[in-house]
Amino acid sequence: MTKIKTTEDKDDTRQLMKLLEEEAVVNLDEVIEFPPVAISCGTYQDRNTDGTYTEYPVILGSDGNFSFSQAYPKVGKSYFISLMVSAYQGGQNKYTGKIRGHRKGRKIIHFDTEQGKFDVSKLAKRPLQMNGITEDENYHIYYLRAMSFQARIDFIDYILYDKFADEKIGLIVVDGIADLCGDVNNMTEANYAVQKLMEWSGKLSCHLTTVIHQNFGSDKATGNLGSALEKKAEQQIKLEKNHINKGLISVECKRSRNRSFETFSFTINEENLPEFVENSFDF
Repeated sequence: MTKIKTTEDKDDTRQLMKLLEEEAVVNLDEVIEFPPVAISCGTYQDRNTDGTYTEYPVILGSDGNFSFSQAYPKVGKSYFISLMVSAYQGGQNKYTGKIRGHRKGRKIIHFDTEQGKFDVSKLAKRPLQMNGITEDENYHIYYLRAMSFQARIDFIDYILYDKFADEKIGLIVVDGIADLCGDVNNMTEANYAVQKLMEWSGKLSCHLTTVIHQNFGSDKATGNLGSALEKKAEQQIKLEKNHINKGLISVECKRSRNRSFETFSFTINEENLPEFVENSFDF
């Protein structure tokens, strides 16, 4: 039987709807600012209503949203993460090419779920080396390999909401999200993990980037988790080895809510560091 609302219930609902209306209405006289950018790749010009043009950064990731990268195993996902962290950490350097970071003094919190402590330590030093520094007191990295998937989520909650509760966090890295699930094909676990990405990035008004494997012989990210990521992510990035120009890894914008960035490449140089490649190549 349908419950009949009392007059008091209707009044409460009406007041709630009025509050939601104030948040939802779009005032065409209001000047809406360009969303705060965390990481960008190049710029573009957009035509204004008065005929003038404004230059904007091409967004790789904006505050309050999350992005993810997909690739087959051993393609170079962690190196790509280092490239983005390096750009965000220092703004730009000789390795980052068109990629720019818009840090504004905020913290970088990096969680690695796959590698052991030795490898994570090497990973943490890459962005420092790329920026020509030996330390960054606002860059924090943790290895979560030995934890269960639920313990990893709880630990990330603790770091973000308790340890750094009064700090401004600008970039969160979760490498990789599959380890926040017991089974990537479990719809409940997949949706919960993606919901946590949206919560962390939204509540903290920062950008979150994560990585996931790609199914062999397919263009899709792994499992129901990959499908959930595709639906909710601001940016879906695909990494692929260049089979024509050996040693290059192509970076393609597969889907974006914003203007797509142009496909570019990076390579692992003689210093074992990722380096943006300026030239255009066939793939």
